[in-house]
Amino acid sequence: MNQLESLKQWTKVVADTSDWREMQRFQPDEATTNPSLIWKLFQKPDHNHYLQEAYVFFKSSNHCNPSLQEFLECVLVTVGKKILDIIPGRVSTEVDIRYSFDVESTLAQAYRLRDLYKAYEIPSNRVLMKIAATWEGIKAAEVLEKEGIACNLTLIFSRVQAIACAEAGVTLVSPFVGRIFDWYNAHNLLVTGEEDPGVRSVKSIYNYLKQYRYKTEIMGASFRTVDQIVALAGCDRLTIAPKLLAQLEMNTGPIIPQLQAPKVEKSTMPEFPVTEKSFRWQLNEDPMATEKLAEGIRLFANDTQKLEEILLHFFERQQ
Repeated sequence: MNQLESLKQWTKVVADTSDWREMQRFQPDEATTNPSLIWKLFQKPDHNHYLQEAYVFFKSSNHCNPSLQEFLECVLVTVGKKILDIIPGRVSTEVDIRYSFDVESTLAQAYRLRDLYKAYEIPSNRVLMKIAATWEGIKAAEVLEKEGIACNLTLIFSRVQAIACAEAGVTLVSPFVGRIFDWYNAHNLLVTGEEDPGVRSVKSIYNYLKQYRYKTEIMGASFRTVDQIVALAGCDRLTIAPKLLAQLEMNTGPIIPQLQAPKVEKSTMPEFPVTEKSFRWQLNEDPMATEKLAEGIRLFANDTQKLEEILLHFFERQQ
């Protein structure tokens, strides 16, 4: 048994890619997408059929005032549908990151994406709306969850973000391991012998949410090494890039679960309700979380613009 097979015994593996060939190879349970992954997808000429299919779907959707944004939404859902043809579980489709501080716009696009999936006859329980874990993003997700629209809150770098999501009834949170490690490494704050700070952050979130019996699932994300993945075996889900999936596939030997809900390590933090004031203050008091959240939003926004440029050129050629 290789390590990938062993990991799947304890944790649902989620592919951090939009490439259907990689999903066929690694057979993940689920998949997550974002603007960066989809932009990379369209750098490969043999994936241009996605654009053509999305355009046919777009033309058949009876848009009153056709726009680039509506075409982008059709592309996101078409890619999501292709992924769902391969995997047994759910796909995460990202709401425009530029709406991260806008509740109403987040809700409006989430409803449009839901309706597009319905047009493809995709059951709602196979789709997660991926939203940045800002205060506004969490409030929008709370509304969506009450309406039966499941959400994946992303760009989580602090426990207070995850707790606020859990209190809002969010289905899934995605704490970022590698980017936390990157920040500590860049600031020369890594201490020999201490646990990886990104791994430590996910364990802290896992222990708190499991101890206080929140239903929110935890999905570690943004890994840099196989060691980080192995250290979080047993987490509800782990989203892993193809390069690391390949390394796990090559490595032999069993993986021992490090996280198990029935044996959760007791959190040292008492349960407390998160208010907007406490959320913003605790985030402000954590320079790593503040900087990485802002940086993540900027990077995804930049990749969204690059993706729009590709779509605009294609869109204009079709007119």
